[in-house]
Amino acid sequence: QVQLVESGGGLVQAGGSLRLSCAASGRTFSSYVMGWFRQAPGKERAFVAAINWSGGTTYYANSVKGRFTCSRDNSKITVYLQMNSLQPEDTAVYYCAGRPASTVPLWLLTSRHDYDSWGQGTQVTVSS
Repeated sequence: QVQLVESGGGLVQAGGSLRLSCAASGRTFSSYVMGWFRQAPGKERAFVAAINWSGGTTYYANSVKGRFTCSRDNSKITVYLQMNSLQPEDTAVYYCAGRPASTVPLWLLTSRHDYDSWGQGTQVTVSS
């Protein structure tokens, strides 16, 4: 019912930046939480960031705090992940995810099981 499509991935040098986009359709997202996850080869899908569509509050994994910024554009029904100071450890397939908003704080919505809509992912590769 909710379709999410990521874009913006690519190859970047360490220290560089990328901005990922996640375009949503099929539902209103005024009361949605959107999350970003990443999965490196041989590793579990890990939480990166989350944003509450209403109000734009955010929460970040410690590994990206201070480097990544999650935002949204209501007019385009799109969420973004601005990634700065990228490091090789950030190399992964990045996924956006969505779930209905609730009173649960964002810091408790860090499991992939907390989200029921997923994009196909976009590859981010950071060279050293």
